[in-house]
Amino acid sequence: MNSKTTHCKIVDCTIRDGGLVNNWDFSVEFVQHLYNTLNEAGVDYMEIGYKNSPKLLKGAESAGPWRFLDDDFLRTVIPQKLNTKLSALVDIGRVDENDILPRDQSMIDLIRVACYIQDVEKALELVQVFHDRGYETTINIMALSNVMDNQLLEAFKLINDSVVDVVYIVDSYGSLDPNDFIYLVDKFKTHLPNKRLGVHTHNNMQLAFANTLIAAENGVELLDASVYGMGRAAGNCCTELLAAHLKSTKYNVRPVLDMIEKYMIPLREKEEWGYIIPYMITGMLDEHPRSAMALRNSADKDKAVDFYDKLTTPEMLHST
Repeated sequence: MNSKTTHCKIVDCTIRDGGLVNNWDFSVEFVQHLYNTLNEAGVDYMEIGYKNSPKLLKGAESAGPWRFLDDDFLRTVIPQKLNTKLSALVDIGRVDENDILPRDQSMIDLIRVACYIQDVEKALELVQVFHDRGYETTINIMALSNVMDNQLLEAFKLINDSVVDVVYIVDSYGSLDPNDFIYLVDKFKTHLPNKRLGVHTHNNMQLAFANTLIAAENGVELLDASVYGMGRAAGNCCTELLAAHLKSTKYNVRPVLDMIEKYMIPLREKEEWGYIIPYMITGMLDEHPRSAMALRNSADKDKAVDFYDKLTTPEMLHST
C-alpha cells in the first residue's frame, strides 16, 4: 500500500464535467446507478452537477437537470443518502445564493466555487455564504497555467484569511506536466499552510492520471476524476484508475468497471471525449480547447495538420 496516498479522497465529476459533453442529458437511472456504483466502490464524493441559476445563463432550457440542481428533484433521484457525499459546483456570476438552502435542508454536502484569478475575492464572498450555511467548501482557480505569479500571491493572501476548506489546483487546458504539478503543489503548500488542497486535471497530453498521482504523493487530498474519463474535450483523470491504484482498502474498482460496461461504453458510441489529436494540440499550446471542440464538430474534424498550422502561425500566436 502506498502510504503517501492514504490521505486521499476521490471526487467523481462524471455528471458535472461529463455534462459538458452531452449538455447534462443523463437519465435519472444513469445517475442513480452511478451513485450506487461510486458508493460501492468507496468513492468519497459524487459531484452531481452545477448549482447555477437558470435565470443567469443563456440556453438554460435546453440543458439537462444536472445543470441547475434542484433540491426537491435531488431527493427523488437519491431517496437515500449512502456513504458517498454529494457535491455541486457553482460559477461566479451564474449562481443565485438565494437558491442555496442551509445544508441541513439540502442533499448537498460540498459546494465548490469555480473562478478565474481576477474573481478570487468574489469567489471567497460566496464561499463565506456557503460556509455559514453549513457546507464544506472549495475554491477552484481555473486556468492556472495562464496565471502570473504576482496574481497568485495576491490571491493566496485573500485565501489564507478566508474560511474555505480546500483550495484546488486546476489544469483547465491539460497543458501541465508532473514537474509543473510538483512546483505548483509546493507553492500552494508554502503559501497556504493551513489549507487542504485538491487537484483537477484534463487529459489533453495523456497526463491526467500521472499529474493526479504526483499531486497526491505530494500531499494533495481531494482528487477529481470521472468514470471512463468523461469530461469536457479531452476529459479527466479516470475514476477507475484511481480506485485501482490508490491501494486503500476502502476503494474497489469492480463496481466502476460494471458502470463502464453497462453505461459508459454505449454512451461513448454516441458522445465523444478523451485523448483526441486536436485536444492534444490545444493542450500542447496551453490554450482553451474551444477551437478544437469546434473543429471536432465540423467536416474537417480530423485535419490535424491544418489545425496545428492555423494555431501556430505567428499572426495567430500574437492575436490571442
